[in-house]
Amino acid sequence: MRIIVFLFATAAFAQADPQPLQALLNEVHQLRVDIQTTAITMQRVQIVLYRLQSQTTLVTRAASQFDNARSQLSFTQSQKKNMSAQIQQMEDSLRNTVDQNERKHIEQTLPQLKLQVDRFANEEQRLQSIQIEAETQHRAEQAKLSDLQDQLDRLDKVLDNFTRK
Repeated sequence: MRIIVFLFATAAFAQADPQPLQALLNEVHQLRVDIQTTAITMQRVQIVLYRLQSQTTLVTRAASQFDNARSQLSFTQSQKKNMSAQIQQMEDSLRNTVDQNERKHIEQTLPQLKLQVDRFANEEQRLQSIQIEAETQHRAEQAKLSDLQDQLDRLDKVLDNFTRK
């Protein structure tokens, strides 16, 4: 129906001055180009928004892993520090005690505690590596998120410029 009305309108204008008809055709053509541009831009915006949402999830996961690694490392360092302090106290007691039973107990306990401190030290090194890896991953994901936000800002400016035409 619309096509028929358009054809009749076109025929009526064709009999009149051709310049208004050409101007109308140019305007229709420009509207078509604008609609296509808007549709493409909106599709790109939707794609970027989806990627932004997915990337936000990845950043949140990386941040959680980093926080977890930092927490585990802090706990291990605290345990190692407490165990080292306990060893120091036992060594001081060993130097100052005269009771043979207590000396024997301390001498039997100290190697076990030192072994435990060594285990904490090894665990600390392992957790430091994990923390560094998690921090690197978090920064990488954050950079990707920032890039997507920049891309979305650029698309926003394109749409803003388009609406100001």
